[in-house]
Amino acid sequence: MVLKRENAMPVIIRGENAKSKEIAGCLFTALLRREDTGSDQIELDHLTMKMGATHKRELDGSAVGWLQVLAGSGTLGGYTLTTSHIAYLPLGFSGDFDVVEDGTRILIATVPNASQFDDHIADMPTTLKCVNWTREPVLQSEHDARKRVYLATAALAGTKAFKGEMITYPPGTAAPEHHHVGAEHFQYVLSGEGTAMLDGISTKLCAGDLLYNYEYEPHAFINESDKEFVFVEFFVPGPCETVWSPGANLCAWLPTGVDTEGRKPSRDIGYHVHGQDDGI
Repeated sequence: MVLKRENAMPVIIRGENAKSKEIAGCLFTALLRREDTGSDQIELDHLTMKMGATHKRELDGSAVGWLQVLAGSGTLGGYTLTTSHIAYLPLGFSGDFDVVEDGTRILIATVPNASQFDDHIADMPTTLKCVNWTREPVLQSEHDARKRVYLATAALAGTKAFKGEMITYPPGTAAPEHHHVGAEHFQYVLSGEGTAMLDGISTKLCAGDLLYNYEYEPHAFINESDKEFVFVEFFVPGPCETVWSPGANLCAWLPTGVDTEGRKPSRDIGYHVHGQDDGI
């Protein structure tokens, strides 16, 4: 059952103010819990880990999730994960993330009761899957210099319970105002700083900050700085409708033909409008 707050407003969690605790060589920060959002759609943790530390992640038989390395490296389920990787955690996953480099940082998410978001969740691969997202196609905004790389899609993760992407806003770029129907989502800022316009109210965001949006909340982003503003964005569930505010250009994405390193990407993704991403 999905729990909602009446008249919910966006949740903003400042990285510098987030409460953390030391656990066996890990500085553990619970970024998102039901008490933060009023919803049981997602739990999100941030860990900063010392060399030799281990984080054990155990999901119950109804939950799925993902793990993204933000800095450093480690091993999980036989894979070596670096900042180029994201791992999709299947139903009932149990495993240890062992740190290889001191100061390694990870984001790790859990989607409880995933079948409420994907009727075919049992068809998700039953073993851990790891993807090098830097080999994914770089997509260019049709109307400006923003770029997008998908981190998690139904084709990559094998489930529609969640979807993720990395968005880069070069200086002076902005997104058209819009809202989503059918999913809640968050942005976690990786680098730079930008302005979130939340139903017309401006809020500054910087690296380490997190913004959680519910359905129907108008939002947009602007980079008014002289450096790139970069964040990861995840939706639960993955499929949703994107509704553009009156007068806004549709946020359409064009293939560039290259990956993040300028190589031929691992697959092709054609022109599409955000929210109309079946098959991606």
